[in-house]
Amino acid sequence: MRILHTADWHLGKILKGRDRTAEIAKALGSLLDLVKSERIDLVLIAGDLFDRAVVSTEAEAAAFEFFLGLRELGVAALAIAGNHDSRERMEALSPLLYLTGATVFGDVRFAEQGGVLDIPGGRAALLPFLSERRLVKANHLLEGDGSVWKGIYGEGMKKIFANLTGGFGAEVNLLMAHLTVEGSRLGGGEFTFYTTNSYAVRPSDFPLAASYVALGHIHRQQPVGESPVAWYCGSLVQLDFGEGENADRGALIVELEAGASPRVHSVKERWGRPLKTFRMQLEHLDNRWSEVASFAGLSKLVLQGQGNAALRERLFHEMPDLLEVEFNTPEAELPSEALVAPENWDWAEAYTQYRLEASGAEPSLELLQAFRQTYEETHAEQK
Repeated sequence: MRILHTADWHLGKILKGRDRTAEIAKALGSLLDLVKSERIDLVLIAGDLFDRAVVSTEAEAAAFEFFLGLRELGVAALAIAGNHDSRERMEALSPLLYLTGATVFGDVRFAEQGGVLDIPGGRAALLPFLSERRLVKANHLLEGDGSVWKGIYGEGMKKIFANLTGGFGAEVNLLMAHLTVEGSRLGGGEFTFYTTNSYAVRPSDFPLAASYVALGHIHRQQPVGESPVAWYCGSLVQLDFGEGENADRGALIVELEAGASPRVHSVKERWGRPLKTFRMQLEHLDNRWSEVASFAGLSKLVLQGQGNAALRERLFHEMPDLLEVEFNTPEAELPSEALVAPENWDWAEAYTQYRLEASGAEPSLELLQAFRQTYEETHAEQK
């Protein structure tokens, strides 16, 4: 069996006002070419098809065109929701996408609820992104008391893995999930809170019955387990300036045969426009102006020195592909002792960071107060 493992498309991604959908759609077209040329039998999409709950019609159309292209090629697909996707929206789209030969899960399903599917020559278990709060509820259904799992995300996930893979036999067995594996290297564009140790599982948590574990969520392509073999395929394109400019990403072709170790091949393509951060002293800007202006991708400029609005306006005017300008001064730098590790944030701090990463702005005082009230009411219900 030959599988194309992809994830983290983030259709609808808007970076500093620039819509990346056209770039991602073009990359999806290249994936269809690969499916045909590499004689792919099954496509796995391990979450974050979309960048947020509500995206443009162009973003949704790009996804539909990909699945329709698979139908024309006669290739089935399995897809799960990631933390960026709307679970409800994915469930609503599932019957429509099923007509193209794709099976899409927005919600987590246990084995007895259809969470494990028959595929040619084996079985596949699908596990969409599961937040800590929803994990407590899932364990309550499995064990009768979810309270003991609070704060022990990895232990709870092991129970879910065991449920989904308990019926695996000697055939080709796939586990697809959207989660963080302890020790994985971040790509840089992920939601920080969902990549801390509070949301991590260990490579040894994956069941040995799985032939291959197809993962999404981390944007850097990398292996994260040997027994069973587990990989992140990485994001389809470079999504954020925080992502390593030369980090591997894209897609994986996996050859699977019962009783044999998977053979994983990285697709050596660089889809989408490259992103680059230029850092320099303000006084060196004139000498490096043409270097920044001639860069073929999208750029960010970090200048050490006291800037002004006029220079910023000139930079944006003369460099249409420059998306962000920062002026750094010593007095603006935050002392390292003031930084708080994400795993030590309270929920209000985590929500504030989420809003910053999702929309580029902190929540208003009214929104933050509403969040605190909702959190306190929910927390009270769980006690």
